[in-house]
Amino acid sequence: MPRLPRFVIPGQPQHVIQRGNNREAIFYAENDYQFYLEKLFEAADKYECELHAYVLMTNHVHLLVTPQQDDSIGKMMQSVGRYYVQYFNHSYDRTGTLWEGRYKATLIDSEQYLLTCMRYIELNPVRANRMADHPSEYPWSSFRCNALGHNDKLVTPHLEYRRLGKTPAERQGSYRQLFRAHIPKKTLEEIGEATNKAWVLGSDRFKQHIQKRLDRAVQSAGHGGDRKSEAYRQDNQGV
Repeated sequence: MPRLPRFVIPGQPQHVIQRGNNREAIFYAENDYQFYLEKLFEAADKYECELHAYVLMTNHVHLLVTPQQDDSIGKMMQSVGRYYVQYFNHSYDRTGTLWEGRYKATLIDSEQYLLTCMRYIELNPVRANRMADHPSEYPWSSFRCNALGHNDKLVTPHLEYRRLGKTPAERQGSYRQLFRAHIPKKTLEEIGEATNKAWVLGSDRFKQHIQKRLDRAVQSAGHGGDRKSEAYRQDNQGV
């Protein structure tokens, strides 16, 4: 059976995950992270993608991206993946695949989930085996830009983020305040499940709008994921 096309609407953000094959490491050294980010910047600029949040974990990456064209994200991920595999295989004298199949993505209801998804992404190092006690301690994410004002050429503020304040300092302060509250477990599961299963993440009204616009189902006929499976637990722990 052919795979269904991804949910894509230019101007609508998507949460993207790409994992290493067999969940093996895709980053070993500082140079690896820096090379990936540089190629990500080049590809995002070339293929008209706005990046709002990101985190590079040891064996996977999370990106929050708004595409400007139907094929923007696909071309961006293809470009980054191709350059990075060549670099990685050469650096570590290896051959073969690096990625676990195609990247996974979900269309995001920006009004309801954009800021929550940003926090979900930037808190990944805290959730994942306590790689950091606070997102500010982890160098390979957008948190220091969004929350502390550090310069990051990769990041383009989304409208929902800009609404947090009239000035950069106000927006950063309001954004930091959001991290004082925990993301509910149910919301973590909703984000993880929607992304891993490539469904739409949003309110019922948003889902109905997307379903009508694209003329296809936007969520499973059933409810919930296989919460007993190891893969499901790992996907929702950020590892």
